[in-house]
Amino acid sequence: MTKRAFKLYRQLDAMDCGPTCLRMIAKHYGKNFSLQKLREFSGITRDGVSLLGINNAAKKLGFRCSAAKISISSLNDLTLPMIIHWDQNHFVVLYKIKNGFYYVANPAKGLLKYNYNDFLQHWLGDDELEGIILCLEPTETFYQLNSDELDKLNLKYLWGYIRAYKRLIIQLFAGLAFGIVIQLTLPFLMQVIVDIGIKTKDLNFIYIILLAQTMLTIGKVSIDFIRSWILLHISTRINISILTDFFIKLMGLPMSFFDTRMTGDIMQRIDDQKRIESFLTGSTLSVVFSFFNLIVFALILSQYNLKILLIFLASSILYCLWIIFFLKKRRTLDHERFDISAKNQSAIVQLISGMQEIKLNNSEKIKRWEWERIQSKLFKFNVQSLTLGQYQQAGTVLINETKNILITFLVASSVVKGDLTLGAMMAVQYIIGQLNSPIDQILGFVQQFQDARVSYERLNEIKNMAGEDDDQESVAKELGDNKSILLKNLTFSYPGSSARPILSNINLAFPSGKTTAIVGMSGSGKTTLLKLMLRFYEVDAGLIMIGNIPINKISFKYWRDKCGVVMQDGFIFSDTIAGNIAVSEETPDILKLRYAVKIANIGDFIDNLPLGLNTKIGAEGNGISQGQKQRILIARSVYKNPDFIFFDEATNALDANNESIIINNLKDFFKGKTVVVVAHRLSTVKSADNIVVLNNGIVSEQGSHNELVSLRGRYFSLVKNQLELDS
Repeated sequence: MTKRAFKLYRQLDAMDCGPTCLRMIAKHYGKNFSLQKLREFSGITRDGVSLLGINNAAKKLGFRCSAAKISISSLNDLTLPMIIHWDQNHFVVLYKIKNGFYYVANPAKGLLKYNYNDFLQHWLGDDELEGIILCLEPTETFYQLNSDELDKLNLKYLWGYIRAYKRLIIQLFAGLAFGIVIQLTLPFLMQVIVDIGIKTKDLNFIYIILLAQTMLTIGKVSIDFIRSWILLHISTRINISILTDFFIKLMGLPMSFFDTRMTGDIMQRIDDQKRIESFLTGSTLSVVFSFFNLIVFALILSQYNLKILLIFLASSILYCLWIIFFLKKRRTLDHERFDISAKNQSAIVQLISGMQEIKLNNSEKIKRWEWERIQSKLFKFNVQSLTLGQYQQAGTVLINETKNILITFLVASSVVKGDLTLGAMMAVQYIIGQLNSPIDQILGFVQQFQDARVSYERLNEIKNMAGEDDDQESVAKELGDNKSILLKNLTFSYPGSSARPILSNINLAFPSGKTTAIVGMSGSGKTTLLKLMLRFYEVDAGLIMIGNIPINKISFKYWRDKCGVVMQDGFIFSDTIAGNIAVSEETPDILKLRYAVKIANIGDFIDNLPLGLNTKIGAEGNGISQGQKQRILIARSVYKNPDFIFFDEATNALDANNESIIINNLKDFFKGKTVVVVAHRLSTVKSADNIVVLNNGIVSEQGSHNELVSLRGRYFSLVKNQLELDS
């Protein structure tokens, strides 16, 4: 294999280190694989991936894998590159060992070189003699796989956002062109004032020229004023368009995506769109005129003094090279900024949303310390960023000032020698100033292009993910008369490397017009079974049928429109009670609202509120109890009047009186519907037509309440205390 620099890929999210390491090694052997594919193969979760997950993914790619715990002396005998466990909570690639130094590709920090002691400290940790490695060797299967098509910065796609505002952009360009004409005029007016007005002592001439300068300046200020408003209008619209497209895509992703992503990572991606908008509306539009300015003023300067132009160009090239030298480090810092900012956002959200538990457990100090440790990392990052900026600025100031001093000397010498007039000298100095601005803008464009590219990579990853309905070529929009649910040989495991499936070989029927209750110990798979029927996740094996139609042939939106759901962790929005019950309608139907409120037995609570149904609740409104929350969630499901009802511990926070009233109210509402209820309380399940007992992911018993009690099996053990029977 030809020797070449090891290709570094950056992790896009906080928990992406394992799949990113695998991506780097695959690239080393000549194959490109998308990060999303590697995430899926690795079984990534919010906790990241395990070494077993990386091992399983590597095998799917055609690698021969060998995981081990070895001493550092054995590393030299193994094939590189390999994945190693780093700092006890991270994965990196060790790609070279040479002259006592260890070369590491860290997906969070870049390509790094360590001496023996530093490498040991990161790899082995405290009091360890051996470190964890995963050796990977490609097999013939690996080379037979096709590489993925990886998207690069798609300027055509980004241009689509600007194209909608062509008329405004034409006006913007016209304003910029007028501004350039004024700028071209000003140095000549300055020269005329000095060489003619002052030299001939003609005050009237000077007045006329100054009046012309004043009018041109007023015109330029007016154009800049109008241009700023146009730019604000365009940038705001583009900002909204990019963010709207992002949210449309984000809301179309399956629930499994949100289960594997940190909140901070998603929020940081929302911030990324601002940099793309700034790049499109700021740099991209102005850099065109910067090039034009540079060419025109350079031509004018060449007419005054060619030597000065050559000095300016030479120093500008040196200035550009100096700025470009720092671009790689700026990219590294940008990834660090994303990672730290994501953790900071997650920590702040956690502090605010978890304040009740923090106070109840007197953990204010510990949680504050956790936040302060993140701030310490943020401070170190800011120090690095400031240091880099200072080095960059020091070099640019030195280059620019040396250039300015040299040009001033040459111009002054030319005036003394009589080669230039005093007015021409002032015009040259003005032109040099005007030339410096395009250079700065062009370099700013390069830096913003780099920032936009990094941001686009993160946003593009979301854009390229398959939405819930993307893979369905033909979906059913009608269910027919048979609304029973049938599970055939269903098996499911959550993403990750769990050895035991959550559900194994489940065969169940949920008849239409009947109520089926699911009971079992915590962790037996009850809620998971509900989520599979709601299509939060896709099954590993088996089939879910709705009547005679496989559930994966039914449109997600259509299916969920037919389902009324109350989950354990149901969410109350910062909205009115009416808005929380009728969440899918902008204008609630008052008759349906009253019916839902009656069924959920929450009318008395609402009537005692000053604004009734218009009372705002949620994080920014009135606080409500858990029982009130559950009744609002029940009213929400009743309001939809669905064909399928799924309740997950929907009444566990209610008192016995409220629960009894609601259960009686729901009996009539349940008629003709397919009802699935997950509960622990006997009062909720005993009247069900069929009770299914889950144990460790398998069906252990099913039948009516009386049948299962007479069996004196698992169901009896679960409810015997509530039955007040002896074992």
